[in-house]
Amino acid sequence: QVQLVESGGGLVQAGGTLRLSCLASGIIVSISDMAWYRQAPGKQRELVATVTRNDRTTYADSVKGRFTISRDDAKLMAYLQMNNLKPEDTAVYYCNADIKESYARGYVAYWGQGTQVTVSS
Repeated sequence: QVQLVESGGGLVQAGGTLRLSCLASGIIVSISDMAWYRQAPGKQRELVATVTRNDRTTYADSVKGRFTISRDDAKLMAYLQMNNLKPEDTAVYYCNADIKESYARGYVAYWGQGTQVTVSS
């Protein structure tokens, strides 16, 4: 059974840095796009950053220049380097990946359980 597990969240002061990690496990033939989303209290989940299998990246305007998404396919990992954090970055951050479990099936979207990031002013 495929699972995504995030780690690296925590409490940090404004201007600080955190690095989130996402580990995929289970029977995995291929991983297509990987992404980070976040959801603040009372708000909808929003897309933060994506990275394709060819390492093409996209970012939400609110994090451009501060966050960097990357992946290591050999380790089945995705990362989100977050610099110059702001209080408005406070949210639960979720890892998302499109994963193929067998050659007979297509890609299926999986989600991690989320990791809390809290930025104090």
